[in-house]
Amino acid sequence: MTYWVLKAILTPVLRLLFKVTADGPEHVPSDGPAILASNHLSFSDSIFLPLVLRRRITFVAKAEYFDDPKTAWFFRAVGQIPIRRGGGSASQRALDSAMDVLRDGGLFGIYPEGTRSPDGRLYKGHTGVARLALQSGAPVIAVAMIGTREAQPIGQVKPNFFSPIGVRFSKPMRFDRYAERADDPRALRQITDEIMFELRALSGQDYVDRYAKRGAVVEEVGEAKVGTLPVDAPVGAPV
Repeated sequence: MTYWVLKAILTPVLRLLFKVTADGPEHVPSDGPAILASNHLSFSDSIFLPLVLRRRITFVAKAEYFDDPKTAWFFRAVGQIPIRRGGGSASQRALDSAMDVLRDGGLFGIYPEGTRSPDGRLYKGHTGVARLALQSGAPVIAVAMIGTREAQPIGQVKPNFFSPIGVRFSKPMRFDRYAERADDPRALRQITDEIMFELRALSGQDYVDRYAKRGAVVEEVGEAKVGTLPVDAPVGAPV
C-alpha cells in the first residue's frame, strides 16, 4: 500500500522536475515473475526505474541505506531487501528473499555490478543474477539507466533538476539452455556476461572487465576486455 501511495505522490513531482523518457517498457511482462537487471549510476536509479513501470518492483538495496535514518524510512516503506556487501550468509538470505518475490510472481530488480559505478563506466557483473535466473526460470530484462549520474551525482545532496533521464528496456532474455548447468561457474559467468553485454549495448557505456568497488576497482585476471559502443539512438518516449 505504501509503495503505491509514494509512487502516486512522487510521479507527478518527478515528471515536473526531470525530463523522463522510456524506451521499451512494453517488454516488461504485465504479470508473472521477471528479473530486471540494471546498470547502476546513482542512488536515484531506484527511484526513476519504478517511475516508468506499471507494476511494483522490489530491489535489493545495500544495508547502509537502512542504517541511515535519512534513507531507511524510504527503503523500508517500499519493501526493499537489505544486503550487506561482502557475501556470506547475509548475501544468501538476500537471494532467498529475491526468490520469494519471484515465486510470488513479482518483479525483482538487481544491479549486477553490485555497487554504483565510480566513474560512469559499466563494470563486470556478479553472477547472482544468473543464479536467480536459473533457479527461478524467470526471464531477465536488461535495463539501462541513462542520465541519472548527471542528475544525482554520487556525493551530491541536491539533484540537478530538469536533467534528462532515460530508461531503456531490452526484450526478455531466457536462459533455459543452461538449466542443467545451474552449478557450473562457467555457465553462470556466461549468462552474466550476456546480460552485461546487453546492458552495454543499451546504455552505450564503456565496459570494464573488472569488478567495481566503492571508490576503486579490482582487476580480474585471465578474462578478456571488450570494447565500447556509442549511443546513437534517441532514448525513447516521454512518460
